[in-house]
Amino acid sequence: MFTALSSATAHEVLPSIADMTREGDTLTFDVRLNLETFVAGIDMSSITDTENATGAASYDALRALPPADLDAAFRDFWPQMAAGISIVLDGTPVTPVLTAVEVGPLGDIEVTRPSNISFEAEIPQDAQSVQVGWAPEFGVLVLRQIGVDAPYDGYLEAGAKSAEIALAGGNQATGWETFVRYIPIGFDHIVPKGLDHILFVLGLFFLSARMRPLLLQVSLFTLAHTITLALAALGIVTIPGSIVEPLIAASIVYVAVENIFMSHLSRWRPYIVFGFGLLHGLGFASVLAEFGLPEGAFVPALIGFNIGVEVGQLAVIAVMFLCVWQALRVDRGKNEASQGFVLYGVLIAATATLIWLNPSVITAAIDAPVWLFGGPLLAVFVLCLGSIQLRDHLEAYRRIVAVPASAAIAFVGAYWFVERVFL
Repeated sequence: MFTALSSATAHEVLPSIADMTREGDTLTFDVRLNLETFVAGIDMSSITDTENATGAASYDALRALPPADLDAAFRDFWPQMAAGISIVLDGTPVTPVLTAVEVGPLGDIEVTRPSNISFEAEIPQDAQSVQVGWAPEFGVLVLRQIGVDAPYDGYLEAGAKSAEIALAGGNQATGWETFVRYIPIGFDHIVPKGLDHILFVLGLFFLSARMRPLLLQVSLFTLAHTITLALAALGIVTIPGSIVEPLIAASIVYVAVENIFMSHLSRWRPYIVFGFGLLHGLGFASVLAEFGLPEGAFVPALIGFNIGVEVGQLAVIAVMFLCVWQALRVDRGKNEASQGFVLYGVLIAATATLIWLNPSVITAAIDAPVWLFGGPLLAVFVLCLGSIQLRDHLEAYRRIVAVPASAAIAFVGAYWFVERVFL
Protein backbone atom coordinates (compact mmCIF):
# COMPACT_ATOMS: atom_id res chain seq x y z
CA MET A 1 0.00 0.00 0.00
CA PHE A 2 1.08 3.57 -0.54
CA THR A 3 -0.51 6.98 -0.15
CA ALA A 4 0.18 10.45 -1.51
CA LEU A 5 -2.27 12.46 0.53
CA SER A 6 0.55 14.60 1.83
CA SER A 7 1.78 15.54 -1.64
CA ALA A 8 -1.54 16.67 -3.10
CA THR A 9 -2.27 20.32 -3.73
CA ALA A 10 -4.08 22.11 -0.93
CA HIS A 11 -7.35 22.45 -2.82
CA GLU A 12 -7.54 18.93 -4.24
CA VAL A 13 -10.40 16.76 -2.95
CA LEU A 14 -9.08 13.33 -2.01
CA PRO A 15 -10.79 10.18 -0.73
CA SER A 16 -10.71 9.30 2.94
CA ILE A 17 -9.03 5.99 3.85
CA ALA A 18 -10.45 3.99 6.77
CA ASP A 19 -8.86 0.91 8.35
CA MET A 20 -11.46 -1.16 10.22
CA THR A 21 -10.25 -3.45 13.01
CA ARG A 22 -12.14 -5.63 15.47
CA GLU A 23 -10.80 -5.48 19.02
CA GLY A 24 -12.93 -7.73 21.24
CA ASP A 25 -16.44 -6.24 21.37
CA THR A 26 -15.35 -3.02 19.73
CA LEU A 27 -15.04 -2.12 16.07
CA THR A 28 -12.33 0.52 15.60
CA PHE A 29 -11.97 2.79 12.58
CA ASP A 30 -8.70 4.63 11.95
CA VAL A 31 -9.34 7.18 9.20
CA ARG A 32 -6.83 9.25 7.23
CA LEU A 33 -8.58 12.31 5.81
CA ASN A 34 -8.48 16.02 5.07
CA LEU A 35 -10.26 17.47 8.11
CA GLU A 36 -10.63 20.96 6.66
CA THR A 37 -13.04 19.87 3.93
CA PHE A 38 -15.37 18.26 6.48
CA VAL A 39 -15.38 21.15 8.96
CA ALA A 40 -15.89 23.69 6.14
CA GLY A 41 -19.05 21.83 5.10
CA ILE A 42 -17.83 21.26 1.54
CA ASP A 43 -19.91 18.82 -0.50
CA MET A 44 -17.16 16.50 -1.75
CA SER A 45 -19.52 14.50 -3.95
CA SER A 46 -19.83 17.28 -6.52
CA ILE A 47 -16.36 18.86 -6.81
CA THR A 48 -12.73 17.89 -7.35
CA ASP A 49 -11.21 21.18 -6.17
CA THR A 50 -12.25 23.17 -3.09
CA GLU A 51 -11.60 26.45 -4.90
CA ASN A 52 -14.80 25.78 -6.85
CA ALA A 53 -16.86 24.96 -3.77
CA THR A 54 -19.28 26.79 -1.55
CA GLY A 55 -17.29 27.16 1.64
CA ALA A 56 -13.95 27.69 -0.11
CA ALA A 57 -13.15 30.72 2.05
CA SER A 58 -13.87 28.75 5.22
CA TYR A 59 -11.68 25.91 3.96
CA ASP A 60 -8.76 28.29 3.32
CA ALA A 61 -9.11 29.77 6.79
CA LEU A 62 -9.15 26.31 8.37
CA ARG A 63 -6.17 25.28 6.25
CA ALA A 64 -4.11 28.02 7.90
CA LEU A 65 -5.06 27.10 11.50
CA PRO A 66 -2.49 25.65 13.92
CA PRO A 67 -3.12 21.94 14.69
CA ALA A 68 -4.62 22.60 18.14
CA ASP A 69 -7.19 25.04 16.75
CA LEU A 70 -8.20 22.69 13.91
CA ASP A 71 -8.47 19.84 16.44
CA ALA A 72 -10.93 21.91 18.50
CA ALA A 73 -12.91 22.94 15.43
CA PHE A 74 -13.24 19.31 14.33
CA ARG A 75 -14.35 18.13 17.77
CA ASP A 76 -17.11 20.74 17.64
CA PHE A 77 -18.07 19.41 14.19
CA TRP A 78 -17.93 15.74 15.20
CA PRO A 79 -21.63 15.31 16.22
CA GLN A 80 -22.62 16.43 12.72
CA MET A 81 -20.17 14.04 11.14
CA ALA A 82 -21.19 11.16 13.38
CA ALA A 83 -24.77 11.61 12.21
CA GLY A 84 -23.58 11.05 8.65
CA ILE A 85 -21.65 7.84 9.39
CA SER A 86 -23.55 4.60 8.90
CA ILE A 87 -22.39 1.54 10.85
CA VAL A 88 -24.92 -1.29 10.84
CA LEU A 89 -24.06 -4.52 12.70
CA ASP A 90 -26.37 -7.43 11.87
CA GLY A 91 -29.08 -4.94 10.97
CA THR A 92 -28.61 -2.81 14.10
CA PRO A 93 -27.42 0.81 13.56
CA VAL A 94 -24.63 1.80 15.93
CA THR A 95 -23.51 5.33 16.79
CA PRO A 96 -19.76 5.92 16.43
CA VAL A 97 -17.80 7.45 19.32
CA LEU A 98 -14.80 9.67 18.60
CA THR A 99 -11.68 8.44 20.41
CA ALA A 100 -8.76 10.35 18.91
CA VAL A 101 -7.88 13.25 16.61
CA GLU A 102 -4.39 13.74 15.22
CA VAL A 103 -4.02 16.85 13.08
CA GLY A 104 -1.03 17.03 10.79
CA PRO A 105 1.49 19.86 11.17
CA LEU A 106 0.66 23.18 9.53
CA GLY A 107 3.58 23.17 7.09
CA ASP A 108 3.13 24.50 3.56
CA ILE A 109 -0.46 25.75 3.18
CA GLU A 110 -0.25 24.99 -0.56
CA VAL A 111 -0.09 21.25 0.21
CA THR A 112 -2.95 19.21 1.64
CA ARG A 113 -2.56 18.61 5.38
CA PRO A 114 -3.19 14.94 6.23
CA SER A 115 -4.88 14.21 9.53
CA ASN A 116 -6.10 11.10 11.31
CA ILE A 117 -9.12 10.41 13.44
CA SER A 118 -10.27 7.29 15.26
CA PHE A 119 -13.76 6.31 16.27
CA GLU A 120 -15.32 3.17 17.72
CA ALA A 121 -18.59 1.31 17.58
CA GLU A 122 -19.74 -1.25 20.13
CA ILE A 123 -20.45 -4.65 18.58
CA PRO A 124 -23.80 -6.13 19.71
CA GLN A 125 -23.60 -9.61 21.22
CA ASP A 126 -23.24 -12.38 18.62
CA ALA A 127 -23.09 -9.92 15.70
CA GLN A 128 -21.45 -11.50 12.65
CA SER A 129 -21.38 -8.79 9.98
CA VAL A 130 -21.21 -5.06 9.45
CA GLN A 131 -22.21 -2.64 6.69
CA VAL A 132 -20.42 0.71 6.51
CA GLY A 133 -20.97 3.95 4.64
CA TRP A 134 -21.33 7.65 5.12
CA ALA A 135 -23.16 10.70 3.82
CA PRO A 136 -22.68 11.60 0.12
CA GLU A 137 -21.27 15.02 0.97
CA PHE A 138 -18.34 13.32 2.75
CA GLY A 139 -17.05 12.07 -0.60
CA VAL A 140 -15.29 8.81 -1.44
CA LEU A 141 -14.43 6.35 1.32
CA VAL A 142 -11.76 3.67 0.89
CA LEU A 143 -12.58 0.99 3.48
CA ARG A 144 -10.02 -1.67 4.40
CA GLN A 145 -10.54 -4.49 6.87
CA ILE A 146 -7.51 -5.22 9.03
CA GLY A 147 -6.41 -8.21 11.10
CA VAL A 148 -8.46 -11.00 9.48
CA ASP A 149 -7.94 -13.57 6.76
CA ALA A 150 -9.20 -12.63 3.28
CA PRO A 151 -10.09 -9.05 4.35
CA TYR A 152 -12.61 -6.77 2.68
CA ASP A 153 -11.17 -3.88 0.64
CA GLY A 154 -13.63 -1.47 -0.96
CA TYR A 155 -13.73 1.82 -2.85
CA LEU A 156 -17.07 3.39 -1.92
CA GLU A 157 -18.29 6.23 -4.09
CA ALA A 158 -19.90 9.18 -2.32
CA GLY A 159 -23.03 7.96 -0.54
CA ALA A 160 -22.44 4.28 -1.32
CA LYS A 161 -22.53 1.63 1.38
CA SER A 162 -20.38 -1.46 1.59
CA ALA A 163 -21.74 -4.94 1.16
CA GLU A 164 -22.28 -7.00 4.31
CA ILE A 165 -18.77 -7.58 5.66
CA ALA A 166 -18.12 -10.64 7.82
CA LEU A 167 -16.39 -9.53 11.02
CA ALA A 168 -14.32 -12.71 10.94
CA GLY A 169 -13.09 -12.00 7.40
CA GLY A 170 -13.61 -13.89 4.18
CA ASN A 171 -15.05 -11.06 2.05
CA GLN A 172 -11.93 -10.39 0.02
CA ALA A 173 -12.84 -9.74 -3.59
CA THR A 174 -11.66 -12.22 -6.19
CA GLY A 175 -9.09 -11.15 -8.76
CA TRP A 176 -11.83 -10.85 -11.39
CA GLU A 177 -14.06 -8.75 -9.11
CA THR A 178 -11.16 -6.45 -8.30
CA PHE A 179 -10.24 -6.13 -11.98
CA VAL A 180 -13.80 -5.15 -12.90
CA ARG A 181 -14.09 -2.75 -9.94
CA TYR A 182 -10.99 -0.76 -10.90
CA ILE A 183 -11.92 -0.21 -14.55
CA PRO A 184 -14.44 2.58 -13.79
CA ILE A 185 -11.99 4.08 -11.28
CA GLY A 186 -9.40 4.41 -14.05
CA PHE A 187 -11.97 5.79 -16.49
CA ASP A 188 -13.20 8.31 -13.93
CA HIS A 189 -9.69 9.67 -13.52
CA ILE A 190 -9.58 10.50 -17.20
CA VAL A 191 -13.20 11.57 -17.73
CA PRO A 192 -14.00 13.88 -16.07
CA LYS A 193 -11.16 14.31 -13.54
CA GLY A 194 -8.04 14.06 -15.72
CA LEU A 195 -8.17 17.38 -17.54
CA ASP A 196 -4.41 17.51 -18.07
CA HIS A 197 -4.38 14.01 -19.58
CA ILE A 198 -7.41 14.89 -21.71
CA LEU A 199 -5.61 17.92 -23.13
CA PHE A 200 -2.49 15.90 -23.88
CA VAL A 201 -4.47 13.26 -25.78
CA LEU A 202 -6.27 16.02 -27.71
CA GLY A 203 -2.86 17.47 -28.52
CA LEU A 204 -1.99 14.14 -30.12
CA PHE A 205 -5.30 14.16 -32.00
CA PHE A 206 -4.99 17.64 -33.47
CA LEU A 207 -1.61 16.93 -35.11
CA SER A 208 -3.41 14.72 -37.59
CA ALA A 209 -6.82 13.10 -37.52
CA ARG A 210 -5.61 10.39 -39.87
CA MET A 211 -5.53 6.93 -38.36
CA ARG A 212 -1.90 5.90 -38.78
CA PRO A 213 -0.11 8.80 -37.01
CA LEU A 214 -2.82 8.94 -34.35
CA LEU A 215 -2.61 5.21 -33.57
CA LEU A 216 1.20 5.34 -33.45
CA GLN A 217 1.20 8.20 -30.96
CA VAL A 218 -1.53 6.77 -28.77
CA SER A 219 0.08 3.31 -28.76
CA LEU A 220 3.47 4.71 -27.70
CA PHE A 221 1.85 6.93 -25.08
CA THR A 222 -0.09 3.93 -23.70
CA LEU A 223 2.96 1.68 -23.59
CA ALA A 224 5.03 4.33 -21.81
CA HIS A 225 2.55 5.28 -19.13
CA THR A 226 1.76 1.60 -18.49
CA ILE A 227 5.45 1.02 -17.70
CA THR A 228 5.82 3.87 -15.20
CA LEU A 229 2.39 3.28 -13.70
CA ALA A 230 3.41 -0.27 -12.84
CA LEU A 231 6.88 0.73 -11.61
CA ALA A 232 5.52 3.51 -9.41
CA ALA A 233 2.71 1.35 -8.05
CA LEU A 234 5.28 -1.29 -7.08
CA GLY A 235 7.37 1.37 -5.36
CA ILE A 236 10.32 0.91 -7.72
CA VAL A 237 10.14 4.48 -9.04
CA THR A 238 9.22 7.43 -6.83
CA ILE A 239 9.27 11.03 -8.08
CA PRO A 240 7.60 13.89 -6.14
CA GLY A 241 4.42 15.35 -7.60
CA SER A 242 6.04 18.79 -7.40
CA ILE A 243 8.33 17.64 -10.23
CA VAL A 244 5.95 15.43 -12.21
CA GLU A 245 2.96 17.78 -12.39
CA PRO A 246 4.79 20.79 -13.93
CA LEU A 247 6.45 18.45 -16.45
CA ILE A 248 3.06 17.05 -17.43
CA ALA A 249 1.88 20.61 -18.05
CA ALA A 250 5.02 21.24 -20.13
CA SER A 251 4.30 18.11 -22.19
CA ILE A 252 0.89 19.54 -23.08
CA VAL A 253 2.50 22.77 -24.23
CA TYR A 254 5.06 20.94 -26.35
CA VAL A 255 2.70 18.71 -28.34
CA ALA A 256 0.26 21.58 -28.87
CA VAL A 257 2.93 24.03 -30.05
CA GLU A 258 4.42 21.42 -32.39
CA ASN A 259 0.95 20.99 -33.93
CA ILE A 260 1.02 24.67 -34.88
CA PHE A 261 4.29 24.41 -36.77
CA MET A 262 4.12 20.82 -38.04
CA SER A 263 1.35 19.38 -40.23
CA HIS A 264 2.60 15.79 -40.06
CA LEU A 265 4.29 13.31 -37.74
CA SER A 266 7.94 14.32 -37.40
CA ARG A 267 10.77 11.83 -36.95
CA TRP A 268 11.31 12.84 -33.35
CA ARG A 269 7.73 13.14 -32.19
CA PRO A 270 7.14 9.40 -31.49
CA TYR A 271 10.16 9.34 -29.16
CA ILE A 272 9.04 12.51 -27.40
CA VAL A 273 5.48 11.19 -27.00
CA PHE A 274 6.91 8.01 -25.45
CA GLY A 275 8.97 10.08 -23.03
CA PHE A 276 5.97 12.17 -22.08
CA GLY A 277 3.98 8.97 -21.60
CA LEU A 278 6.46 7.94 -18.93
CA LEU A 279 5.69 11.20 -17.10
CA HIS A 280 1.95 10.76 -17.39
CA GLY A 281 2.26 7.25 -15.97
CA LEU A 282 3.72 8.76 -12.83
CA GLY A 283 0.74 11.12 -12.75
CA PHE A 284 -1.67 8.16 -12.94
CA ALA A 285 0.31 6.48 -10.17
CA SER A 286 -0.33 9.47 -7.92
CA VAL A 287 -4.05 8.84 -8.42
CA LEU A 288 -3.67 5.24 -7.29
CA ALA A 289 -1.61 6.49 -4.38
CA GLU A 290 -4.67 8.35 -3.08
CA PHE A 291 -6.22 5.09 -1.95
CA GLY A 292 -3.68 2.34 -2.57
CA LEU A 293 -4.19 -1.04 -4.19
CA PRO A 294 -5.47 -4.16 -2.45
CA GLU A 295 -2.50 -6.28 -1.43
CA GLY A 296 -4.24 -9.54 -2.22
CA ALA A 297 -5.22 -8.50 -5.75
CA PHE A 298 -2.56 -5.97 -6.69
CA VAL A 299 -2.08 -7.06 -10.30
CA PRO A 300 -5.80 -7.32 -11.26
CA ALA A 301 -6.43 -3.89 -9.69
CA LEU A 302 -3.49 -2.34 -11.56
CA ILE A 303 -4.55 -3.87 -14.89
CA GLY A 304 -8.18 -2.87 -14.38
CA PHE A 305 -7.22 0.70 -13.55
CA ASN A 306 -4.96 0.91 -16.59
CA ILE A 307 -7.68 -0.43 -18.88
CA GLY A 308 -10.07 2.15 -17.47
CA VAL A 309 -7.52 4.86 -18.29
CA GLU A 310 -7.20 3.57 -21.86
CA VAL A 311 -10.95 3.43 -22.35
CA GLY A 312 -11.15 7.00 -21.09
CA GLN A 313 -8.48 8.15 -23.53
CA LEU A 314 -10.15 6.39 -26.45
CA ALA A 315 -13.48 7.92 -25.44
CA VAL A 316 -11.92 11.41 -25.56
CA ILE A 317 -10.50 10.75 -29.03
CA ALA A 318 -13.76 9.22 -30.26
CA VAL A 319 -15.84 12.17 -29.06
CA MET A 320 -13.51 14.72 -30.64
CA PHE A 321 -13.39 12.75 -33.90
CA LEU A 322 -17.19 12.77 -34.05
CA CYS A 323 -17.17 16.52 -33.36
CA VAL A 324 -14.88 17.33 -36.30
CA TRP A 325 -15.88 14.45 -38.62
CA GLN A 326 -18.10 16.49 -40.91
CA ALA A 327 -15.57 19.30 -41.20
CA LEU A 328 -12.88 16.75 -42.07
CA ARG A 329 -15.05 15.20 -44.78
CA VAL A 330 -15.65 18.57 -46.39
CA ASP A 331 -11.96 19.45 -46.11
CA ARG A 332 -11.11 16.19 -47.88
CA GLY A 333 -13.31 17.02 -50.84
CA LYS A 334 -16.72 15.59 -49.98
CA ASN A 335 -19.51 17.76 -51.35
CA GLU A 336 -21.38 17.96 -48.06
CA ALA A 337 -21.07 21.64 -47.12
CA SER A 338 -24.81 22.16 -46.73
CA GLN A 339 -25.05 19.17 -44.39
CA GLY A 340 -22.16 20.58 -42.39
CA PHE A 341 -23.80 23.98 -42.00
CA VAL A 342 -26.97 22.38 -40.67
CA LEU A 343 -25.15 19.93 -38.39
CA TYR A 344 -22.86 22.47 -36.77
CA GLY A 345 -25.64 25.06 -36.54
CA VAL A 346 -27.70 22.58 -34.54
CA LEU A 347 -24.73 21.53 -32.40
CA ILE A 348 -23.81 25.14 -31.63
CA ALA A 349 -27.37 25.98 -30.60
CA ALA A 350 -27.75 22.83 -28.51
CA THR A 351 -24.41 23.25 -26.73
CA ALA A 352 -24.98 26.93 -26.01
CA THR A 353 -28.40 26.07 -24.57
CA LEU A 354 -26.95 23.38 -22.31
CA ILE A 355 -24.26 25.75 -21.05
CA TRP A 356 -26.87 28.39 -20.31
CA LEU A 357 -29.26 25.95 -18.56
CA ASN A 358 -26.43 24.06 -16.76
CA PRO A 359 -28.76 21.12 -15.94
CA SER A 360 -27.97 19.38 -12.66
CA VAL A 361 -28.23 15.90 -14.20
CA ILE A 362 -25.28 16.70 -16.49
CA THR A 363 -23.20 18.46 -13.83
CA ALA A 364 -23.65 15.43 -11.58
CA ALA A 365 -22.67 13.05 -14.39
CA ILE A 366 -19.47 14.92 -15.31
CA ASP A 367 -18.70 16.11 -11.76
CA ALA A 368 -18.16 19.64 -13.10
CA PRO A 369 -20.12 22.65 -14.41
CA VAL A 370 -21.34 22.16 -17.97
CA TRP A 371 -19.28 25.07 -19.32
CA LEU A 372 -16.02 23.31 -18.41
CA PHE A 373 -16.57 20.77 -21.18
CA GLY A 374 -19.34 22.49 -23.12
CA GLY A 375 -17.36 25.69 -23.70
CA PRO A 376 -14.47 24.00 -25.55
CA LEU A 377 -16.89 21.86 -27.56
CA LEU A 378 -18.84 24.98 -28.52
CA ALA A 379 -15.62 26.61 -29.71
CA VAL A 380 -14.71 23.51 -31.76
CA PHE A 381 -18.15 23.51 -33.42
CA VAL A 382 -17.78 27.19 -34.32
CA LEU A 383 -14.31 26.56 -35.76
CA CYS A 384 -15.60 23.59 -37.76
CA LEU A 385 -18.38 25.76 -39.16
CA GLY A 386 -15.76 28.33 -40.14
CA SER A 387 -13.61 25.71 -41.88
CA ILE A 388 -16.58 24.60 -43.96
CA GLN A 389 -17.37 28.21 -44.85
CA LEU A 390 -13.76 28.65 -46.02
CA ARG A 391 -13.49 25.18 -47.54
CA ASP A 392 -11.97 26.48 -50.78
CA HIS A 393 -8.88 27.68 -48.90
CA LEU A 394 -5.86 25.40 -48.71
CA GLU A 395 -5.81 23.25 -45.55
CA ALA A 396 -8.92 24.94 -44.20
CA TYR A 397 -9.48 22.36 -41.44
CA ARG A 398 -5.88 22.54 -40.21
CA ARG A 399 -5.65 26.35 -40.31
CA ILE A 400 -9.09 27.09 -38.87
CA VAL A 401 -9.69 24.13 -36.51
CA ALA A 402 -6.50 22.22 -35.62
CA VAL A 403 -4.13 25.17 -35.20
CA PRO A 404 -6.44 27.38 -33.07
CA ALA A 405 -7.45 24.37 -30.96
CA SER A 406 -3.79 23.50 -30.43
CA ALA A 407 -3.00 27.11 -29.51
CA ALA A 408 -5.75 27.03 -26.87
CA ILE A 409 -4.40 23.74 -25.49
CA ALA A 410 -0.89 25.21 -25.35
CA PHE A 411 -2.18 28.28 -23.50
CA VAL A 412 -3.91 26.18 -20.83
CA GLY A 413 -0.86 23.95 -20.46
CA ALA A 414 1.39 27.00 -20.07
CA TYR A 415 -0.91 28.44 -17.41
CA TRP A 416 -0.85 25.14 -15.51
CA PHE A 417 2.95 25.03 -15.73
CA VAL A 418 3.26 28.53 -14.25
CA GLU A 419 0.66 27.74 -11.61
CA ARG A 420 2.35 24.48 -10.58
CA VAL A 421 5.82 25.98 -10.41
CA PHE A 422 5.29 29.52 -9.13
CA LEU A 423 1.78 29.92 -7.67
